[in-house]
Amino acid sequence: MKKEELKDFCKSIGIDCVGIAGVGPYYDLEKIIKQRLLNGYITGMEEPIIENRVNPKETMENVKSIIVCAFPYYIGDFDECNLSKYCYGEDYHIVVKDMLQQICNYLSDNIDNFEYKIFADNGPLVDRYLAYLSGIGYFGINNNIITDEYGSYVFIGYIMSNYEFKSDTPLEKTCIKCGKCVKYCPGNAILGNYEMNPKRCLSYITQKKGELEEEEEKILKENKKVFGCDICQDICPHNKNIPITSIERFKQEAIFKLDIEEINDISNKEFKRKYGNRAFSWRGKNIIKRNINIVSEEPNE
Repeated sequence: MKKEELKDFCKSIGIDCVGIAGVGPYYDLEKIIKQRLLNGYITGMEEPIIENRVNPKETMENVKSIIVCAFPYYIGDFDECNLSKYCYGEDYHIVVKDMLQQICNYLSDNIDNFEYKIFADNGPLVDRYLAYLSGIGYFGINNNIITDEYGSYVFIGYIMSNYEFKSDTPLEKTCIKCGKCVKYCPGNAILGNYEMNPKRCLSYITQKKGELEEEEEKILKENKKVFGCDICQDICPHNKNIPITSIERFKQEAIFKLDIEEINDISNKEFKRKYGNRAFSWRGKNIIKRNINIVSEEPNE
């Protein structure tokens, strides 16, 4: 099967940002990761074994190519939100996996002995690096992947397969380097050299376990976010005039704001039942409760 046939099928099911990454090992990425470790720019949420992050064959021994897809999720700007845009619709882990499975079903029907592994923000490889390698996007100073079609409001998913599609080439471009993301980042996490200290990122702070430090609480209160942060994306010129996503599941039954009284009163079981299919639910109710009380300047119970 030719790569063009694969991409045509992807477009037919609403995925038009598709590229093929080679299987490495990615030695240039290994150097970057090691430098980040030395600088302390890690959160503990990353895959701990470097070899697993830079060598796909550690995860799938017979991998020959990696299909990388971007899934746009922008549904508009809304007032009075305390959730990040990526949390408005159905959990992207669920949606992306379902759409990647459709691709794999198609390939299984058309390629003999097709083998694959699907990942949606849960794999060992560095998703954004794969997106760069596959040519579907380029890095912004804020470390986000930017696509020409949808800006940086995209989720990235990938399929490791035992079928060798011809690799695409990275785009020879960068963001316009306006510096707005550096200037407006509430935690000064973006360092201006395509590096960031993730532990100062508001999005990370909203997901951090345990008690927050005084400075972290201050950042949370000033920005009124209960989960995630969009500031570096909202002010990015590459995100101006981008289209609304065509993926219906990101638009249906959207939630923009969590209510403090409900979060304080709801049981853990009820929280899981009501919000279990939302991206903000993975950390559990207690983290959300901590954040919403800080943001609302209510005393913690």
